[in-house]
Amino acid sequence: MSEAAKVTLVKGDDEAVVASELRTVLQELVGDRDASLVVEEHGDGGAGAANEILDVGSAVDAFTTAPFLMDRRIVVLRDAGRINADGAKQLIDAMAQAPDACLLVLARWRGTMPVSLTKAINAQGRVIDVAVGQSAARKKYLAENLKAAPVRLNAAATEVLDKHLGDDLGRLSGLLETLARAYGDGVTIDPGMLEPFLGTRGNVPIYELTGKIEEGKVGDSLNTLNRMMGPGGTSAHQIVALLDNHFTRIARLEGSGVRSGDEAAEMLGVAPYPGKKLFGLSKKMNHDKVVKALNLIGDADLDLKGTSGLSEQAIAEVLVARLAQVVASK
Repeated sequence: MSEAAKVTLVKGDDEAVVASELRTVLQELVGDRDASLVVEEHGDGGAGAANEILDVGSAVDAFTTAPFLMDRRIVVLRDAGRINADGAKQLIDAMAQAPDACLLVLARWRGTMPVSLTKAINAQGRVIDVAVGQSAARKKYLAENLKAAPVRLNAAATEVLDKHLGDDLGRLSGLLETLARAYGDGVTIDPGMLEPFLGTRGNVPIYELTGKIEEGKVGDSLNTLNRMMGPGGTSAHQIVALLDNHFTRIARLEGSGVRSGDEAAEMLGVAPYPGKKLFGLSKKMNHDKVVKALNLIGDADLDLKGTSGLSEQAIAEVLVARLAQVVASK
């Protein structure tokens, strides 16, 4: 087994950016293995309220049990800001007991982890900070990701990209992957090469797609998806990340006690209008529908990593059609 950090913490202040970095970390740790066999998700995937304690028991059990058949087990624990002192102690103890073939990855975008756990991770693993709330941190995040990207952007293209993305850095990873597929790895991108991928098709807002999905209209959902994708559009990786973010927010509202759109907006940290929409959909979708939707999104993410022979366009289309069917089902 190649050497890897025993424990990795990905932390930040934007859920989409943390999710994007988490996918990068998992790709690095999975390597050429079958992700469906080596990656295990534990906890509730960030579905609980911010003040709800995260149960780490199943993650600890997996982390301290040697993998079967494969040479590596990667245990993922999201929303680590909800871990309390007792959970932190369980994880710290597990770090000392876990087999070398077991790796733990935590993601935190809200809340505060116990200091003891953060110190233990710093001592035995690594911490990846992708906080972009401050201008300097945002520019640092952009620079580091461009440096590691499969393509190279010249200074002028970097400036165009910086202005276009603004604070929406969750789109960065998918956009760089799209550029690499269009022009090839290692190619230097200038503004003329970049701008077609920042065009109007890519600017179709995600709420247009989620709106059609929420109505259960398969045909309209697919038409909207096709407007978003294609040359100059949003990549399948971005679509999956955006849908994951959307339905995870709905899951977080379940059982939260939120009673209005305004309360939902405050809890989720979004504007009042999307808060109202998410609150309405959370009332429309029962627990089983939400779980099924998140499972479909997880399957699509694995498919995009190579577990399916379908094209990225087809993977996105199948996902969107199935999500619309789930919402419309009785």
